[in-house]
Amino acid sequence: MYLQIQRIALPATDAQVKDKRNFMKIFNTLSKRKEEFVPIEEGKVRMYVCGPTVYNLIHIGNARPMIFFDTVRRYFEYRGYDVNYVSNFTDVDDKIINKAIEEGVDASVISTRYINECKKDMEAMNVLSATKNPLATEEIGGMEEMISTLIDNGHAYVAKDGTVYFRVKSFDGYGKLSHKNIDELQSGFREIKVTGEDGKEDSNDFVLWKPKKDGEPYWDSPWSKGRPGWHIECSVMSKKYLGDQIDIHGGGEDLIFPHHENEIAQSESASGKSFANYWMHNAFLNIDNKKMSKSLGNFFTVRDISEKYDLQVLRFFMLSAHYRSPLNFSAELMEASKNSLERILTGVENLKDVQKKNNSSPITDAELSNLEMAKVLKDKFVAAMDDDFNTADAISAIFELIKLSNTSLNENSTTEYANGLLNIIEPLCDVLGIITERKTEILDSEIEDLIEQRTQARKNKDFALADKIRNDLLDRGIVLEDTREGVKWKRS
Repeated sequence: MYLQIQRIALPATDAQVKDKRNFMKIFNTLSKRKEEFVPIEEGKVRMYVCGPTVYNLIHIGNARPMIFFDTVRRYFEYRGYDVNYVSNFTDVDDKIINKAIEEGVDASVISTRYINECKKDMEAMNVLSATKNPLATEEIGGMEEMISTLIDNGHAYVAKDGTVYFRVKSFDGYGKLSHKNIDELQSGFREIKVTGEDGKEDSNDFVLWKPKKDGEPYWDSPWSKGRPGWHIECSVMSKKYLGDQIDIHGGGEDLIFPHHENEIAQSESASGKSFANYWMHNAFLNIDNKKMSKSLGNFFTVRDISEKYDLQVLRFFMLSAHYRSPLNFSAELMEASKNSLERILTGVENLKDVQKKNNSSPITDAELSNLEMAKVLKDKFVAAMDDDFNTADAISAIFELIKLSNTSLNENSTTEYANGLLNIIEPLCDVLGIITERKTEILDSEIEDLIEQRTQARKNKDFALADKIRNDLLDRGIVLEDTREGVKWKRS
């Protein structure tokens, strides 16, 4: 279980933050350039991010958008925005149905199981709960309503077998997100093949509703007993919980076409309004410079990674590169991330040790000067995040803060100075979702006795025995560190 701590946020009244709020830049997939962020409603952000299809444990490719867009949400809140963050679970899908048939259970058993497991992994990655996590199966009525609207206004039609298709050529803006020419598009890309596809007017038309097959879950509709197509789900859930128009829509770049392109077409055709002002997409995650694939044996779930690493390390790794850059996963890079995260945690821990000493002496001129330097580095962090959420440069600013702290602390450091640095560093770590409180862990009595024996050996100047005990503990995965405040230990 991961230690839960209170989130530390900069007050919304902080003038330095609020004065700069409208100068945030976001790379918009729609325009293919960075644009100044201007919210639909002052001080508020409406944000929708496509969630996973829940038929198995989430993999580390799923983790990247979860972690990144959670960080985007955290930063908006740090800047004083009220964020309505919606991310769905697709709980009806061919993969879920196939898994259910394989296990001989209802599809809802599969989806419920893996929604619960997904939430466990998200908690371990310190991904905050969304404002709302809607389920597709709970929004069928809204989907039928939107489909009816599209049929009534000529943007959709019903085939003989009860399949409902969106009429792509009826929407003039089709292709504007993916920057594809409609005449070059081909149907079937990531599209589910269904009975009745011969009933299409055009090969590019996509499914809004499809009739059931034997053994599948289904709902009654005016067109057939069946279930919704994949794309209509997100349009309806976004509309219900965020309105016809939203500020930001996010997801992995694999969703740009056809999923997000189709969302735009059906949402704007139904409402007559622009759907999302900013489209954000994270790049792919590769494994040892290869695409993740079960056939290549390089497929890892988040749960697999948790067996070797604290998932805070995975989170730190995911944020170590800009979200629009491809990210390569490897054991070496994870070890580097583990060591880098440890530097930050140790630096914060050193500041808290100074706090505990409770040196109430007046803060020195040198410490005041260092705090001014720390504020400059805080501004560097903010500038990095304002520039299209550049988490890599933001992490660099935190490292500079830790270096400043480590090189300036001494046995005479004041509590006021330590508090000042912590009040800068910890909120920035919180923006990135870095938990600065170490997990409480209880050592077994035998290891505690060995640590005590080594301490006594050092007091007796029996350094040979002290070194032997230290090496024995290292073989057990316990690393000792001798500090002014006494002996500290950590897992290797």
